[in-house]
Amino acid sequence: MNVQFKKGVLDLCVLVLLDKQDRYGYELVQKISEQIDISEGSIYPLLRRLTKEGYSTTYLKESSEGPPRKYYKLTASGRTFLHELLLEWKAFSDGVNQLIKEGVNYE
Repeated sequence: MNVQFKKGVLDLCVLVLLDKQDRYGYELVQKISEQIDISEGSIYPLLRRLTKEGYSTTYLKESSEGPPRKYYKLTASGRTFLHELLLEWKAFSDGVNQLIKEGVNYE
């Protein structure tokens, strides 16, 4: 998949997953990787940026499989940002799909 496609949609994917429940970094990588091929290294800088911008917070939670894990939790402003991104995504994907429909001959 085109790298720029992935970079542009990764914020949205992470925010959508955090809206459903708090998650730790590797868990996000695994969940997103079920649908989109991504590297683990692409998520952590994004998570740091989302936290720095106030869209998420972090907390440590004990793990039965090793050291405590850092969980990411969506903030109220993160939820607002997510809804803005969802509206932008809908308009963008609708426009692209319309162009494809008009321009691609499947015969």
